Amino acid sequence: MAVHGARGRSGGRPTLEEVAARAGVGRGTVSRVINGSPRVSDATRAAVEAAVAELGYVPNTAARALAANRTDAIALVVPEPETRFFAEPYFSDMLRGVGAELSETEMQLLLIFAGSDRERQRLAQYLAAHRVDGVLLVSVHADDPLPDLLSQLEIPAVISGRRSAEETLPSVDSDNYGGGRAAVEHLIAGGRRRIAHLAGRMDVYGAQRRVDGYRQGLLDAGRPVDDGLIVPGDFTEEGGRRAMTLLLERCPDLDAVFAGSDVMAAGARQVLRERGRRIPDDVALIGYDDSAIARHMDPPLTSVRQPIEEMGRAMIDLLLGEIADRRPAVSRSLEKRQLVLPAELVVRASS
Repeated sequence: MAVHGARGRSGGRPTLEEVAARAGVGRGTVSRVINGSPRVSDATRAAVEAAVAELGYVPNTAARALAANRTDAIALVVPEPETRFFAEPYFSDMLRGVGAELSETEMQLLLIFAGSDRERQRLAQYLAAHRVDGVLLVSVHADDPLPDLLSQLEIPAVISGRRSAEETLPSVDSDNYGGGRAAVEHLIAGGRRRIAHLAGRMDVYGAQRRVDGYRQGLLDAGRPVDDGLIVPGDFTEEGGRRAMTLLLERCPDLDAVFAGSDVMAAGARQVLRERGRRIPDDVALIGYDDSAIARHMDPPLTSVRQPIEEMGRAMIDLLLGEIADRRPAVSRSLEKRQLVLPAELVVRASS
């Protein structure tokens, strides 16, 4: 016996996206209502429930639960060594945002490191067994095979930071280009003439975009771009030390440094002090992330704030939507599933 349900605009069963459009809210909000999250106002809940009733929407999550095909678990996968995870505030801030948003659901969070080939192989076997409902990927490099593996396994996934301009997965990022540009504009406005950039890993798209913003900030002011003043690092303190040492050898008269992370800025500061350079009198210094490191540095560090906790929350919202609506990715609008949150320059005494 065939069972006939309501039809959506697409001619098939109503989708989560259609419910969101009818209620005038985002897909993540619909997911929270369906999952019983208390972090929704009464008015919003009523609007979503009315849209569900009008369209005759049946959540995929319910069907999957009836089929015992849910694990109620999400994996936060970090393709980096554990030492880096605990050394960099970016990861702890991201975890805080993810945990806060997920605490409003019944889902469990698994933290998985995949920094070595052995760990990646073990992770691949774990994911192939479909032991999680979805995956959050943090700190993804351009050549990382994990996103493609998730696509092959048809496991819902959201990544923190696109791998390239042609990213095919849902993602949440900050405006790295705008942040880099704002840092350079601030330094130029302060009268700095020789502005160097300690870049992050260049196989990370966000680091590439910060370089692009740095370049554009110089060009906007009619300044030439000297590629010798751009030195790639690896987002670590030691990487900042090495890059700063090289820059001083290349350009002893530099008077400003924009670092691709607060951690690298801390390494650069050590070298500058060892060489007798005063901050900000001789050399202005700007970091990126606006982490606790920036606030506690001496002098306090000017830094580009990316809303990391908010990014973590947004990733969960997107992922819950992906889990609740498991249509083929090609049938959904990717543009609405790639979020870019604004970056903000926080000015302190170092610049």
